Amino acid sequence: MPDPNALTLLEAARLVRERALSPVELVDAALARIGRFDGAIKAWTLVDRAGARAAAAELEREARAGRLRGPLHGVTVGIKDIFYTAGLATEAGSKAMAGFIPDYDAEAVARLKRAGAIVLGKTVTTEFALLDPAATRNPWNLEHTPGGSSSGSAAAVAARMCHAAIGSQTVGSTIRPSSYCGVVGMKPSYGRISRHGMIALAPSLDHVGIFARSVADAAAMLDAMAGEDPRDRASLKIATDDYIHAAAGSPARPPRIARMPRAFDERAAPETREAVDAAVARLAAAGAHFEIVGEPSTFAYIAASTMLELSAEAAEVHRERFAEKHDLYGPKIREFIERGLATPAWEYMRAIETQRRFRREVDDLLLRFDAILTPATPAPAPAGIASTGDPAFNLPWTLSGHPVVALPCALAPAGLPISIQLTGAALDEGRLLGVARWCERVLAFDAVPPSAPL
Repeated sequence: MPDPNALTLLEAARLVRERALSPVELVDAALARIGRFDGAIKAWTLVDRAGARAAAAELEREARAGRLRGPLHGVTVGIKDIFYTAGLATEAGSKAMAGFIPDYDAEAVARLKRAGAIVLGKTVTTEFALLDPAATRNPWNLEHTPGGSSSGSAAAVAARMCHAAIGSQTVGSTIRPSSYCGVVGMKPSYGRISRHGMIALAPSLDHVGIFARSVADAAAMLDAMAGEDPRDRASLKIATDDYIHAAAGSPARPPRIARMPRAFDERAAPETREAVDAAVARLAAAGAHFEIVGEPSTFAYIAASTMLELSAEAAEVHRERFAEKHDLYGPKIREFIERGLATPAWEYMRAIETQRRFRREVDDLLLRFDAILTPATPAPAPAGIASTGDPAFNLPWTLSGHPVVALPCALAPAGLPISIQLTGAALDEGRLLGVARWCERVLAFDAVPPSAPL
């Protein structure tokens, strides 16, 4: 029997179904690994040992009786500390939320539990999922940032402390840390996963994100969480796909993929450009068809529009709490909220219109392609934890709301991961997952972090 911590989510779930491994063994192995490595990595803000063991015991009884809740039965997950978890503190990395314990689960968490997942605890977030960095370290090099804001979720999955985790993305908070930590990251289409019970930052930009060890695992997580929820005003009344099946199969033909070098590759560090070019060459040799395209006409305006939209909406979300607890907010989110409070309505409306125009232009472009391939980040994870890194390459697809999958493809000379990101057509996560799985097979990245060896 392999080390339970070395198993992917779907491998662990299969062994539970076959009664070759129990949920209790998976939880005990995960808790032991957290105890061994998290003192240095600091991925977790709360580990619910008693709750996880109790859930595992119940799931083991159900498995022995032949009752399986779903495809995640018995696997372990981490939950970013902006998602409500019944009976567990949800503090969003902020003194302003200290001691808050919700009495219900966020819908994403509830759906994971219904699919059989075991919540190990809460992973570290930057304050209110914005810029004030947290204490989490990158498992590939403890002197480097893991990225943010979903710092703990990315680090926990990379260090094999849980099979998968959820986070969020309002600019680059899933794809950037997944790239820095060398794991698969997924940001589905805007509205695909309910945000009910997730502490908002900017509602027109907020997405639920996924961290996993493989594309197939990310698909299983999406399969469990996707679907309409009338309590989230952005939730879509659109049928979901069989994402597990979509990621398991092979595309009918090699994918057609667009590249935007002027907007992305030419702005990347040399080591990132070289790694991505090498990945593209391998994918092309395997049959992928690449075409160079120009960026949409609105591309030059989207960074400023996104920051304006984010600050204005963050000001509205936090207005009452900020008025009462101003001094408990960190400096960077405080600056964002104050900027948003001073934003004229006409500037906000202009930003919303830019978002609509950019979304339409990306929709039109993706009529001709299966995906757009770019570097996931301009460079590998920077040294120090005073910054969470540069989200510039993630911002466009968050603003447009299109689904994205990040795949590690190489190690930089300094030993830090480099990833590509694949952006697909809106609401077509199934096709994107199929393309991502095809690319994953070709690239075959299998390195593990030296700070948390198996």
